[in-house]
Amino acid sequence: MNFTRWSARLPGTQRRAQARTGSSSNALPSEGGSVPAARAERRTAGEVADTDDVGDDETPQIPAVDELPVREVLDRIPALVALVHGPEHRLAYVNDAYAEAFGVRPVGEPAREALPELEEIGLLSLLDQVLRSSKPRTVLSRKVPSGRSYTFTCTPVDISATLEGGGVLIFAADVTDQAVAADRLRVSERELRETAVTLQRSLLPQDLEEPDDLRVAAVYHPGGTEAAVGGDWYDVITLGGGRTALVIGDVMGRGVRAAAVMGQLRTAVRAYARLDLPPHEVLQLLDGLATEIDANQIATCAYAVHDPNEGRLVYASAGHLPILVRDDSGTVLRAEEPIGPPLGTGGWMHASGSIPLGPGSTAVLYTDGLVERRDKDLDEGIAALEEALAGATGTPQVICDRLVRSAGMTADHDDDVAVLVLQHPSRTGSDGELFRNAALELLGGVEAAPRARAFASGVLTSWRFPTDLHDLGVLAASELVANSLQHGTPPMRLRLRRTDRRLIVEVTDGDDHLPRRRRAEPADEAGRGIAIVATIASNWGSRRTPGGGKSVWCEFALPRVT
Repeated sequence: MNFTRWSARLPGTQRRAQARTGSSSNALPSEGGSVPAARAERRTAGEVADTDDVGDDETPQIPAVDELPVREVLDRIPALVALVHGPEHRLAYVNDAYAEAFGVRPVGEPAREALPELEEIGLLSLLDQVLRSSKPRTVLSRKVPSGRSYTFTCTPVDISATLEGGGVLIFAADVTDQAVAADRLRVSERELRETAVTLQRSLLPQDLEEPDDLRVAAVYHPGGTEAAVGGDWYDVITLGGGRTALVIGDVMGRGVRAAAVMGQLRTAVRAYARLDLPPHEVLQLLDGLATEIDANQIATCAYAVHDPNEGRLVYASAGHLPILVRDDSGTVLRAEEPIGPPLGTGGWMHASGSIPLGPGSTAVLYTDGLVERRDKDLDEGIAALEEALAGATGTPQVICDRLVRSAGMTADHDDDVAVLVLQHPSRTGSDGELFRNAALELLGGVEAAPRARAFASGVLTSWRFPTDLHDLGVLAASELVANSLQHGTPPMRLRLRRTDRRLIVEVTDGDDHLPRRRRAEPADEAGRGIAIVATIASNWGSRRTPGGGKSVWCEFALPRVT
């Protein structure tokens, strides 16, 4: 079927065809039997159109816009309208709304005198710009002396050929309600952010633990201005026996959920650290926990342990950025390997590595907010941090602040930043006298016990300990050595260490079965050694050593020197 020919017979089609072929006078067709047009074409002002609805009745005449009385329209506009002309912006007109808002204004006076409210909000300079550029300008939500807020739009106009220079039409819309709502929203967002930051900071350590051999400092900067804080965290954990664990981590994402996951992971790290496990085993446990907390939440973490007797930092990393260490010569080393995947991925066996951290060295643990930028490669950020660390001197807190400043952080930085700095200071002179080490290899059989007692007595006497502390130290050394001789295997060693705060007695051997404290029966001839040590010492513990074997230690708090 030919739809084109068939549709040409429809009334609507005839009307459209007639409209396209009509004369320039827009006269409607008058042939007999034709269908009247449904609507008239555009007509000039005053022309009358016949329609199906009105027939031959005449419609009301619609005046052209040019014929409308402009001043009467402006007078009735609820917005504020003013008109100025010339380089001095002399007042030519204000409408009733403007006069009601600011009072009657004298026509013909410069705007500086006639419209002082505009000068107070700094709008006169905007009038100059509009007059010079002949382009409209708008300023949003300016508060006037009355307390109300207006959005001002200044538009260039050609007032009259008789007036010198052009003019500017000032149109002010009242936006007080919107401004009040915006202020309330800003206050609410600020309070919400403060609450979120308080939550974040409450989950971080309020006071860092202070190890004997290390000096530590940390800084945390929440990113951006919104309430969605991140999940960065750090921690310092004293393990006993002079060893210290250091932790830095970052939960991916932002908001309360990320902060909550961070809090759970930090608590778990402290619990696992008390087991005195190697760093990679701590991360292995933490990886399983992260999966249980939220399988969709990924976190990175670096866990390191410092032992002053070894002068090294043993660490493991789960997708975290490398630890940086500056030695006493100023050379910066990067702890690259081994680095496993982030926590929560599962199925990965983490491994531990080590990096030297002897006296005079400084180490930095940090999150990606310190080095990562959208316009720079991550390696460039780490290299810049290495350069800043190489030239940074002073206390750990001073180094923290300097590293943050060198990163070029601003108030609108959009990522959280956590930095943990630790120093192993070089001690000489009288300060060095407070940090001493002495060790004895335990050779032979049962005769090693009296040699160990004599060695401990001689060392503690040379360190000028008071009699009661001397006797307790000798007793602890005797019991730990006896326990090792009975249950351990060679090689065996007794180590005595003093700091400015405590005396540490430690015995190592080649057997990896850890001792436990138990209650001995009255008839038992053995089993009381560890119970005696736990009773007389301030603290005690045991751990497996990396090369196989174990270490059993105890501590005695030294009297404070006043």
